[in-house]
Amino acid sequence: MRILYAASEALPYAASGGLGDVIGSLPIAVKRALGDGADVRVILPLYPGIREKFGDSLTFLGKTTVRLAWRRQYLGMYSTVRDGVTFYFADNEYYFRRASLYGDFDDGERFAFFGKAVLSLISDFGFCPDILHANDWQTAPAVIYLKRKLGIDDRYADIRVLYTIHNIEYQGVYDFSILADVFELAEWDRPTVEYGGCINLMKGAIVCADRVSTVSPRYASEIMTDYYSHGLSHVLRMYAGKVSGILNGIDTAYYNPETDSEIAAPFTETDRSGKRIDKADLQKICSFSPDPDTPLVVMVSRLAAHKGFDLVRRVIEEILTRNRVQIALLGTGDWDLEAFFADLAWRYPDQFCAKLEFNKALAKNFYAGADMFLMPSKSEPCGLAQMIASRYGTVPIVRETGGLCDTIRPYNRFTGEGNGFTFTNYNAHEMMGVLENALTLYGDTEKWNALVSRVMSVDFSWNTSAEKYIKLYRSMIGREEK
Repeated sequence: MRILYAASEALPYAASGGLGDVIGSLPIAVKRALGDGADVRVILPLYPGIREKFGDSLTFLGKTTVRLAWRRQYLGMYSTVRDGVTFYFADNEYYFRRASLYGDFDDGERFAFFGKAVLSLISDFGFCPDILHANDWQTAPAVIYLKRKLGIDDRYADIRVLYTIHNIEYQGVYDFSILADVFELAEWDRPTVEYGGCINLMKGAIVCADRVSTVSPRYASEIMTDYYSHGLSHVLRMYAGKVSGILNGIDTAYYNPETDSEIAAPFTETDRSGKRIDKADLQKICSFSPDPDTPLVVMVSRLAAHKGFDLVRRVIEEILTRNRVQIALLGTGDWDLEAFFADLAWRYPDQFCAKLEFNKALAKNFYAGADMFLMPSKSEPCGLAQMIASRYGTVPIVRETGGLCDTIRPYNRFTGEGNGFTFTNYNAHEMMGVLENALTLYGDTEKWNALVSRVMSVDFSWNTSAEKYIKLYRSMIGREEK
């Protein structure tokens, strides 16, 4: 089986969020599961940070010219091999030598070019996959071009496309005035991409793909509703027969408290003495009193309202004044939330700390050193943070939505079952009540330690998820196992 993953980011090369974690791990897990029976490859844009950090390991494969409407653009192709998976990097400094991965005025044109680069890899650089697995709106043009243009060539007509929606909020919406000029699509392509009077690239990919997946079963059902779909529920319900959800996993080798060199002390599920050292280290980082008996709650997230921070903002002072607790926040985002939490840290320096930065190494200190992890999202396609926190013995407190609902089962004080604390309604005081229940249980050392052991024992590796993807791939190309 030949599989080509197309994405705009992948660890360790470039990442801005969960997509990078997934594409950095899933292809390797699939290759490991299939062994020599699969040829697994990934294509990404060649961002400047990749060239600077990994340039010595890249092999130049050649160059060609890509047509995008009236443009004739240079495309260079580089590659490297990591854990048995070939990673390709599409080079064009005009489009990809930018300060950030996304957010420029010409993102539509940039990723239209990347879509053409994916097709060029197939037609010009000699890798014709059985499966093209495209991810999020940035690769939607590749799906559309394959099915509407390259796929009419008999040599490529049998390529099957899986399109994965990691976050339906970002859809690639543009004015129809640039349909031909930027996207090189004709009037007969208009019905494929038209939605709400605009070009909607994600809609086009949903229509063109052979199968559509999301990153958790719960999210696959949620986006069929108006509340979660950001306007695409009608389209998704039309194509519901090809939509499914497969839960993400995490890289359990990278997130491993037993071997992690970035935390103060290693620990295991059976010997958590090192976690006490990690907690003291985090308290020092946050300028808190080094008190092992005060529960320490952390949040590691982009600061945005849909991540639940409007709930936190509503009751955080009430939580701090009512409870013996320390709370620490790591992340950047909306300026008004950054300003609010910076002011809160100034007013409650002994109880609240705000580290307003994106720092993956520091995030590990937060995961390892905390007792609890708060993630009260309004919507969450899958969520990786609650899985990472669990891996480090930090008990998740989450709202029952998307992948949070699929991964965290509520603690039952009568039976001891569950691997975290959950609340149902998007309500600040309901969140606070569940958090305070967790703080109360923390005072019962025996029950708390039993919960932490259960939390750490849950398998959030890619193994199960990779097998589900493999089963889906096989069904798409008619090679289902008997």
